[in-house]
Amino acid sequence: MKQCTVLLLMLPVLLTGCRHGSLPKEVVRTVKLTEATGCEGERSISFPGKLKASSEANLAFRISGPIAEIPVTVGQQIRKGETVARMDSRDYALQLTATEAEYKQVKAEAERVIRLYEKQSVSENDYDKAVSGLQQITAKYNAHRNALADTRLTAPFDGYVQKIHYDAGETVAAGMPVVSLISSSAPEVEINIPASEFIRSDEFETYRCSSEIYPDREFPLELVSISRKANLNQLYTARLRFLPTGPDTPLTPGMSVMVTIGLRSGTTGAVKIPLSAMLEHDGTPAVWVYNPADSTVALRKIRPSAISRDGILTVTGGLHAGEQVVSAGVHALKENDKVKPLPAATSTNVGGLL
Repeated sequence: MKQCTVLLLMLPVLLTGCRHGSLPKEVVRTVKLTEATGCEGERSISFPGKLKASSEANLAFRISGPIAEIPVTVGQQIRKGETVARMDSRDYALQLTATEAEYKQVKAEAERVIRLYEKQSVSENDYDKAVSGLQQITAKYNAHRNALADTRLTAPFDGYVQKIHYDAGETVAAGMPVVSLISSSAPEVEINIPASEFIRSDEFETYRCSSEIYPDREFPLELVSISRKANLNQLYTARLRFLPTGPDTPLTPGMSVMVTIGLRSGTTGAVKIPLSAMLEHDGTPAVWVYNPADSTVALRKIRPSAISRDGILTVTGGLHAGEQVVSAGVHALKENDKVKPLPAATSTNVGGLL
């Protein structure tokens, strides 16, 4: 009887020990797979861009003084050489008048000494002093004449008044911007491209841009320059301008556009995958590639190129057309994890949840 009681008391302990000693069950995650599709037929890449004025200038006086007049208004169209601001020229005019009188006197005396020197009637020392004095007063006279001319601020190109920084009657120092102008010529387009595309910029062939404002129109472009140094985001800035033979552009500086760059034939082996399939591993873009042989996933580094407006990522390296990648749940996986593909949606399984 006592032995039976002891066995009954030990039975829960034995059962608990068996449960703790059992092997852990392997977790198989259900993931969504997407096949990488080739884009050989397109041979183009797209980047968002912004329009900027081809020329911008902050106009400033080269001298100091009070502003007498600003005969332009914000948004006004002006021509090259047109006056945009005037400075009070009273003091500079008086200064030039005094210098001009001195210049005429010194010049007359110097010319007299030079004529006497040619006749050997004065010493060489007097001749040198006369020539030196004439050079000094000539430089002073030209400087004061230029200062008077600088009281008038003119437009360096055809354009529009973007901003007026001061009003008439205010005193400004030399070099302080008074009026800002933007060019009236066709604006330029600026885009930023990643290093993966910068290294093959010699394969760029055609350029065009489109805007959501004019969805049915495309505007041809030509490349102006690509910076040779990346910015803080590791992107290279490219500048493009509208072709003069193309249609007149209604686009203005500040508008956003989408720039499409056509590549030379046969230069791209790019594929497309959903943006949700990409993750960052040790600071490098990567994807989980599915192996149907053993239903496992492996991490693969990729070289992304561009992102379309509908969330499609173009990959130019590390991935091949036909390979399957995990496009949902990428952050919950580890190397060689067993996964189960999410069934495709059918008419009787809306959403593919069964």
